[in-house]
Amino acid sequence: MPPDKDTSHAVQSQPLLRLLALQSSHRGPFSLELAAGECTSIMGASGSGKSVLLRMIADLDPHAGQVYLEDTARDAMPAPEWRRKVVYQAAEPAWWEPSAAAHFSAEDLPAVLGMMEQLGLEPALLESDVTRLSTGQRQRLALIRSLACEPRVLLLDEPTAALDQASILAVEKLLHQRMEQGLAVIWVTHSDEQAGRVSGRRFEIRERQLHAL
Repeated sequence: MPPDKDTSHAVQSQPLLRLLALQSSHRGPFSLELAAGECTSIMGASGSGKSVLLRMIADLDPHAGQVYLEDTARDAMPAPEWRRKVVYQAAEPAWWEPSAAAHFSAEDLPAVLGMMEQLGLEPALLESDVTRLSTGQRQRLALIRSLACEPRVLLLDEPTAALDQASILAVEKLLHQRMEQGLAVIWVTHSDEQAGRVSGRRFEIRERQLHAL
């Protein structure tokens, strides 16, 4: 393993997302910069704080430190606006309506159906009871729901954990297309192979800190 690096100045271009000494009572401080179009993967043992880091960025868990989207501090932005621009997707995302279709506007549907085709999902699944869908179907539909928000940053917590290899590669291809358009991604994964495919930089959380791999 190469020597640990200072992660606070890893990206040379103008950062889209900046984390400055972000920490909870048991995790961090974490400092990181992420450029538009960049994917950075976060790895580490179960319980090391990977999900906590994403939830702190999304302002869902108590914490100290600062987060910036370009030059705008998160604290200067209304929470709903922040969570549209910086979208957090949990490993098992919540659904608040009985069908997936109810989570999309009519204007979203053409793009939604196009993404469903890319991910191997039948259009009829939109009207199905969400509780009757498989975990993998819900994961892919949740990703489509996240992308339909047109976020600038996407925080992904093991988004392909329940998928077969073909579906995993389809998800990676879709996200790569979005990254080419400027989407920045922080991707939590337990797979070295996946981290190597999707990310330009990889970090591991050890002893409360981010360490470059």
